[in-house]
Amino acid sequence: MPRTLWKGTLSFGLVTIPVGLYTATENKSPSFNQLRRSDSSRIGYKRVAKADDEPVGNDEIVKGFEYERDRYVVFEPEEIESLRPKSSRVIDIETFVPLAEIDPIYFDKAYYLGPEETGAKAYALLTTAMAQSGSVALCRVTMRDKEHLAVLRRVDPPATDEDDAAPVLVLNTMHWPDEIREFSLSDVGIDEVPEPREAEVDMAMTLIESYSGTFDPDAYTDTYRQKVLDAVQAKVEGEEIAVAEGEEEPSSVVDLMEALKASVERSKGQQKAS
Repeated sequence: MPRTLWKGTLSFGLVTIPVGLYTATENKSPSFNQLRRSDSSRIGYKRVAKADDEPVGNDEIVKGFEYERDRYVVFEPEEIESLRPKSSRVIDIETFVPLAEIDPIYFDKAYYLGPEETGAKAYALLTTAMAQSGSVALCRVTMRDKEHLAVLRRVDPPATDEDDAAPVLVLNTMHWPDEIREFSLSDVGIDEVPEPREAEVDMAMTLIESYSGTFDPDAYTDTYRQKVLDAVQAKVEGEEIAVAEGEEEPSSVVDLMEALKASVERSKGQQKAS
């Protein structure tokens, strides 16, 4: 049974549903430890003051907010505690909106939201109503001393699952609007973008069509992680790892139309081979 990260209630008007949050994703990226080459012992770190490299004990450490470069205001633990959001065990649904109105750039972390047994009927009612309305719920939730804006959406079980598998709700915490950085091409020195020719657009559309398909999650794997795991196993078994030569950098596009045509032809060849 998955471990509950958070327990509380989901508030939907006057309807309250006892729920729990569960981790929806896990990071499987390979990680390496720093070791001393001579005996493979782990490297540790000490807390030192940058001003004089003197070690600093935990009782000497306070928290400071940098309001200007190298200028800080210091906060005592009780002051920080008074600023934290009040602990809340309620997920408040504030409004329902179409998912298409929310740019994915706002999404942060995903959690499964599961009901307790007494709230299963109301949970099923909410997932059904959300499906029929084609909407998702914007809500607020407090976790780990931080208030989050979040979107609650229905996720149907994969087609390969049993027919009686019920849909679930996924809660995606979101970045606040002022956390999204503005960006334009002029920021990277491009002040004018040439208008593409109609023939180039048509060829680009042909290329898109040749690569079009459906999303199959099982078709994608982390090739770097697998290479690392294979290399680890080989080293455990005493094998030597062959160091591959670096790949050549792709050449710059000289003729856009020719590059598009070549891409379409290559796509056709790949489809025949598959």
